[in-house]
Amino acid sequence: MWSGIRSRKKSTRRNKRNNFEMIEVVASMARGPVFLAGEALECLITFTNPMSHLSTSASSEMLAWASAQIHCQVHASENRVALPTQGTKQDVQAESDTVLIPSRGERGQCVLDTPPKILFCDLRLDPGESKTYSYSEVVPTDGPPSFRGQAVKYVYKLTIGCQRVNSPIKLLRVPFRVLVLHGMPEPPFPRDEEVAPSNPFLEEEEGSRRDTRSLERALDMLMITTSRRCPYMFNITNMRGKVAKFCIFKTVYRLGEDIIGTFTFSEGDIPCLQYSVSLQSEEEVQEQYQRCPGQAVSVTGHGRHLESCLHTASSHFSLPVPLNVTPGFTTDIVMLRWRLHFEFVTAREPVEAPVVLQNQSEVTVWTGAEHVDVDTFSWDLPIKVLPTNPTLASYVSQFTGTNSINI
Repeated sequence: MWSGIRSRKKSTRRNKRNNFEMIEVVASMARGPVFLAGEALECLITFTNPMSHLSTSASSEMLAWASAQIHCQVHASENRVALPTQGTKQDVQAESDTVLIPSRGERGQCVLDTPPKILFCDLRLDPGESKTYSYSEVVPTDGPPSFRGQAVKYVYKLTIGCQRVNSPIKLLRVPFRVLVLHGMPEPPFPRDEEVAPSNPFLEEEEGSRRDTRSLERALDMLMITTSRRCPYMFNITNMRGKVAKFCIFKTVYRLGEDIIGTFTFSEGDIPCLQYSVSLQSEEEVQEQYQRCPGQAVSVTGHGRHLESCLHTASSHFSLPVPLNVTPGFTTDIVMLRWRLHFEFVTAREPVEAPVVLQNQSEVTVWTGAEHVDVDTFSWDLPIKVLPTNPTLASYVSQFTGTNSINI
């Protein structure tokens, strides 16, 4: 009996000691959690021994190594997408194995990853000591954008792996968002320039300057593309005649912009009782990956304007493009398009307008007809949605760009 009590006491002391022996790892993307493909992602990773040097149980802590890399996972709906099965990877690495697999334990398939970069080997932290390492990597331009669709999801994460001696590998993941701008300039410097000899005192400053210039060129190109204005005029008609004239000044928009259009009903022959305009995205699985041949396109609404317009000479609408949606893109698996979807309700017969006498002093109330025979029809106008400044998109991101773990 006494030996059992002593054994429990030893176990309790051992557990307490293990609970105090830890290193806190914090990863933070200072610029924010949204990046353009081709832009340099920078993350500060801090390792801290939280024990106070005044504590009687304080001791130095050791880490064998730490590394970091970017990877992108694709998750597909089994009911809609038939992805080819990947070869079974050995994801059963031993707990003490030093091989870093960033997608270990993740759902879906890894479609992109960057080479791992070693942060350090054999790190010793005294009680209360912290050390910060900077990780920098260009977000690949040949990958998909971040996307959460009904059939397919593309998810980006920065994974930091670290390990104590004779202990299992611990993974810290920091999710972030990637916007892809087609025509983005190549990475800030060629690969051969990256390894060329350079002044170590100027290397960091020059690299930062190159990254800034690359981002500025991309944003300038984006602004020029989405600032071009030219009135596009459309005659809205049905089988009975002309309903209205529609005008829109451009069909290419950035995330966060307002889509503005005007209707002129006074030029129509058919009375329009009501119209609606919806901003919609169309997600279409590529034919070779469709679970069922000819399956329907998934349509998602992102905003709607509805207005009654009987006896209205003109009207306009304004629909904002949300900052958190994904611009149009195409991959081997899925295609995302954008459109404005219009619906009109028109009268089959003329509807008399209320008559107001010129010298009438009393207020009159006009009552509409109780029954009107109507027709309905719809029309789709394709548009393009492009990315925006990643700093602006960071304000509404679901990610914080920061995560931590105790090892």
